[in-house]
Amino acid sequence: MRVGKLIQTFSSLIAAFLIISSSYAQEAKTLFINMPDSVTPLLTKVNREDCIDFLESKMKAVIENRFGHKSEMTDLSKDYIRMQMSSQSAWQMKVLQLNDTTQVICTIATVCAPACDSSIHFYTQAWEPLDAEKFIALPVMDDFLSAPDSTDIYAYNEARHAADMLLMKADFTKENTDLTLTLTTSDYMSTETAEKLKPYLRRPIVYRWKGGKFVR
Repeated sequence: MRVGKLIQTFSSLIAAFLIISSSYAQEAKTLFINMPDSVTPLLTKVNREDCIDFLESKMKAVIENRFGHKSEMTDLSKDYIRMQMSSQSAWQMKVLQLNDTTQVICTIATVCAPACDSSIHFYTQAWEPLDAEKFIALPVMDDFLSAPDSTDIYAYNEARHAADMLLMKADFTKENTDLTLTLTTSDYMSTETAEKLKPYLRRPIVYRWKGGKFVR
């Protein structure tokens, strides 16, 4: 009798563990399907469900969005999703561990017209907006540039003055929590002006998720 109860209890614990493990493995796709339409207005809930079903069936996840155009889910993992919304726009989502029991959602919306520019947002698992400044200190223009010594400062100042609009493209790394920010300001400049700025450009800035926020 006691052995039977122990076996039953043990079986229940295994079942509970499998349910928890399964729900965690499906976290990104579950959040994606259940997110408000206002987060990605181009996609309906049916669109989002179809994208998941197609990729899990090893099919190309191309759907007709709310406006009658094509969108495609290009990446899906337990904590990452990427959508190519249109030929000029993309959307990414990453589920990040805040502590042992809490996660936050970070999304990136990128529009290229033609220079790419991204906006980054954070949400609770209930898709309630969070203050982005609590999770990342975004770079400013000078963080992407390397000022020369005094012998070339005039040319630098001229090129820096022409870079009057901060545009940057953000991308998650699928395999980990790295977030890369690349300056795209020169993409909207004339070729001649962009060439003058090119010698002073630094490498893209990489952030890593550590202690509940992105740090360089």
